[in-house]
Amino acid sequence: MSVHNRAVRRPFEIRGWHVLALVTGFFGVVIAVDVAFLVLAYRTFPGQVSVTPYEDGLLYNRRIADLEAQERLGWRAAAEAAPGEVALVVVDRDGRPLAGLTVAGRLERPATAAGAVDLVFTEAEPGRYVAPVGRLSGAWDLTAAAQGPSGGRLSAERRLTWP
Repeated sequence: MSVHNRAVRRPFEIRGWHVLALVTGFFGVVIAVDVAFLVLAYRTFPGQVSVTPYEDGLLYNRRIADLEAQERLGWRAAAEAAPGEVALVVVDRDGRPLAGLTVAGRLERPATAAGAVDLVFTEAEPGRYVAPVGRLSGAWDLTAAAQGPSGGRLSAERRLTWP
C-alpha cells in the first residue's frame, strides 16, 4: 500500500503584504472619489459669482456711500408689527419726529421671495407712518426707504413677527 503525502493546507493568515494591499487600496479609493468630486465641482462651477462683477462693485460702493450719508444725517427708524399693519417711526438726531417723508417698503419672508408684499406708507401722525398689510403671520423682513422733502434719505431693514 502506498501512502500519499498530501500537503496540509494551513488556515489563512494575514501577512504584511495583505495589510499593505488593503491600506493602499483604501486610500486609492478615497483619492479617486475626491478627484472625481473635484472634477465635477470644477466643471459645474467655474468660479464666476456674477456676470457683472464691476457693476456689482459700483453698486456696493454706492450702498456704502448712502449708509455713510445716512449716518451723517442722523435719522433713525423703529418698526412695529401691529395687527393688520406695519408702523414705522422716524426721528432725527435729537429724537424729534420727522414729518412729511415719502416712505415705501417691502415685506418678504426670510427664506424666500415668494409672497412678497409691497407697502405704501401714509403718515398717521408726525413721524409715524403706517402701511396696511392684511392678515400676516410669522416672521417677515421689512425693507423701508424714506425720503425727505430736502432730499435726505433713510433706509432701514428690520425683522418683524406677527402671531
